[in-house]
Amino acid sequence: MSEKYLSALLPVYSVEQVRQAEITAVKDSDISLFNLVERAASAAFEQLQSLELPTQSVLILAGHGNNGADAYTTAAMLIKAGWSVCLQASVAPRPSEELLQAIVKFEQSGGRSSPFNINEITQANVIVDGLLGTGVNGELNDELVSIINAVNNSAAWVLSLDVPSGIEPNTGMAKQVAIAADMTLSFGAIKQGLLTSQARHFCGALILADIGLTPFLPKSYLKKLVSKDLPKVFKPRRRDSHKGKSGKVTVIGGDKGMSGAVRLASEASLRSGAGLVTVVSRPEHQLVICATRPELMFWGCELVDMEVYLKLGWADVLVIGPGLGMADWGYNLLKAVDLADKPCVIDADALNLLSQFPLTGKSWVLTPHPGEAARLLGVSIAEIEQDRFNAVRRLHTKYGGVIVLKGAGTLIYDGEKCIVAPVGNPGLASGGFGDVLSGIIGALMAQGYDNMQAACLAVVIHGDAADLAAKEGERGMLASDLMPYIHQLVNQI
Repeated sequence: MSEKYLSALLPVYSVEQVRQAEITAVKDSDISLFNLVERAASAAFEQLQSLELPTQSVLILAGHGNNGADAYTTAAMLIKAGWSVCLQASVAPRPSEELLQAIVKFEQSGGRSSPFNINEITQANVIVDGLLGTGVNGELNDELVSIINAVNNSAAWVLSLDVPSGIEPNTGMAKQVAIAADMTLSFGAIKQGLLTSQARHFCGALILADIGLTPFLPKSYLKKLVSKDLPKVFKPRRRDSHKGKSGKVTVIGGDKGMSGAVRLASEASLRSGAGLVTVVSRPEHQLVICATRPELMFWGCELVDMEVYLKLGWADVLVIGPGLGMADWGYNLLKAVDLADKPCVIDADALNLLSQFPLTGKSWVLTPHPGEAARLLGVSIAEIEQDRFNAVRRLHTKYGGVIVLKGAGTLIYDGEKCIVAPVGNPGLASGGFGDVLSGIIGALMAQGYDNMQAACLAVVIHGDAADLAAKEGERGMLASDLMPYIHQLVNQI
């Protein structure tokens, strides 16, 4: 994967950056804030017109801010197009100029608003959510909670304007409740929180609506990673290739009773194209590992001796952590990996050991899930999930290297660029899938991709393989189910 590929990814922004772009657009051009409202409403109108909805009867919920202005203006356009529109709103205590203009436009089209009605909301077929947008501030009041619960309890198809009401757009966290949309139109730019954390559940299909802000947005360090360009990444191998040129990986782990984790990571390395993979594990695990995957080499380790250092020195890349355990055996192997000074992937129990004996590295990739990240930073899991973007920056500051903060909307950060990858599905929420990801990363590093490129590419391959495996169902999906799909994806040429 080239640097050109990374630079071409979709930029993602904070709410503050988008608001500043709006201010700059108004200041430096002939665009007014209400022009931006009209463009947002036009995008929503066109989206609704293009969908094969069961009815052209729509309930629109309008809030007090400019998200409400978007809702009123969308309603006016729908009325002119012949839709049956019911708009519910409460009286705004201090309406903005844009909201007042939108209300006038709505009334001029023949529209009349009515108070919020829970019964009508629960019986609606199509709902447009214009309650809050990016204007989430503090806890939601009782009326909003009731309205949002009614939307979620209905059988309606739901479009959220800009942000599902109740979602914090910078972090993706939900308030007490949030609207579970079928589609979200993000106006002007993708808001960073919509790609990660709880927003992954509430956004539905996330679509960028261009309203003319692009020339006024700053350069973003944060980008969205998708899989559509994978065929551009992998090149055909040379006809004179051999296993020695395809990368050598040593996977270290599997303390007593934990052979499965190291077995999954090592096979994932093979399936991702590594030419040679050696497993360093407890001697009693040799039979179960090599009998089921004879292409793997094996070295039994009771003590960290010179033979172990030779196996570490042989490899291009080391992967340590799957099934490593927290005893002296695992700790001594982690110290050996640190002394070997090789590019490496640190996962699972190696991360838990690292939290107790902190080190800083430049040539490693750390792959914590939220629980491991919490231990690495000495905080609660809730604090990690409250702001995943801040958490990944803190992890890099403390430990260096490339950080892969796994979860709903995985974040990959190298100190300069942050990539968010909204890939995969809930079927990944069982044991072994993290071991597979670490094996993929190690294999790609061994094949010549730099650490950031390998981490980004591996996250997409892992997520896409999970989506292919989930066609048989998410419940009961196994980590080993990903192997044939990994093989398929790394051969998209």
